[in-house]
Amino acid sequence: QEDIFKKLVAHCKEYGFVFQSSEIYDGLGAVYDYGQLGVELKNNIKKYWWDSMVKLHENVVGLDSAIFMHPTIWKASGHVDAFSDPLIDNKDSKKRYRADVLIEDQLAKIEEKINKEVAKAQKRFGDSFDEKQFKETNPRVLANQGKWNTLHTRFAKALNDVNLDELKQIIIDQEIACPVSGSRNWTDVRQFNLMFSTEMGATADGASKVYLRPETAQGIFVNYLNVQKTGRMKIPFGIAQIGKAFRNEIVARQFIFRMREFEQMEMQFFVRPGTELDWFEKWKETRMQWHKALGFGDENYRFHEHEKLAHYANAAVDVEYKFPFGFKEVEGIHSRTDFDLSQHEKFSGKKIRYFDPELNESYVP
Repeated sequence: QEDIFKKLVAHCKEYGFVFQSSEIYDGLGAVYDYGQLGVELKNNIKKYWWDSMVKLHENVVGLDSAIFMHPTIWKASGHVDAFSDPLIDNKDSKKRYRADVLIEDQLAKIEEKINKEVAKAQKRFGDSFDEKQFKETNPRVLANQGKWNTLHTRFAKALNDVNLDELKQIIIDQEIACPVSGSRNWTDVRQFNLMFSTEMGATADGASKVYLRPETAQGIFVNYLNVQKTGRMKIPFGIAQIGKAFRNEIVARQFIFRMREFEQMEMQFFVRPGTELDWFEKWKETRMQWHKALGFGDENYRFHEHEKLAHYANAAVDVEYKFPFGFKEVEGIHSRTDFDLSQHEKFSGKKIRYFDPELNESYVP
């Protein structure tokens, strides 16, 4: 798998798809430029997404909001206080890792053992193989499933409690070693905020601190009223946009999968309170169908439930694709409740409501 990935990266450079940014100056970490073929491919993907999301849904419209936004927006959205990753350093290799990813990789290894046992048995028994019965009765599978369940429960609790000491303890107890040095000499786990900050203004003294947006969603939320009123939009309706986002990923690896400057394609769908989980299920299936229609093999996609819900969500799932380096997220589908609009109403002092003529009442969607 590693070999396939290396060949893919080499091919992308050799044929003008992706170049390392500032390459003649020895490059800039986790920042890439799209070459003459890459930009055409990227534009095709963007157009395909845009057409299927905006053109084919009569109640979804587009937006292109600015990268710079009022700094209070990021306070309201929770990004100033809560947009961080738990990181851990290996003292011998001096490499830095995301603690949650190390544990997720450990869970994936146990899963892989189970899958190998199932594949072996399938080969042995052929058409008469009953996978469900095998998983419920095979001692090796049951032992590994038990390990997975115990680790998963402990991990999910540590994440939800934001217990950094427990995350480190799990890494120690699971004897997780640094992939580079092979040593288990770890530092404590610390939180790092992922937002890039900069200054806006003529002089350093008079400048105000602003952020490069870490997501495109807030540009949609703060424009909700503008779009709803000028477009005379009726709920349920969606606002979509494609735009740059910036994250100071300390652990940026896997080529263009995790970058510091990237483009997001995003749609926020506004619904009547109490119906959000029904819409969540509907969009979950719609988006999975879209991915499978790309023709990369249905077996390469799966849903991944979140171990920890973000502070704004009451349900969340990722669509994951099987890359050469394992299953990783290609899209997130979240039921964000009325968190964002309520927060912006509170912080801005402006009423962000929708008058529903059917119910004859106003509410925050």
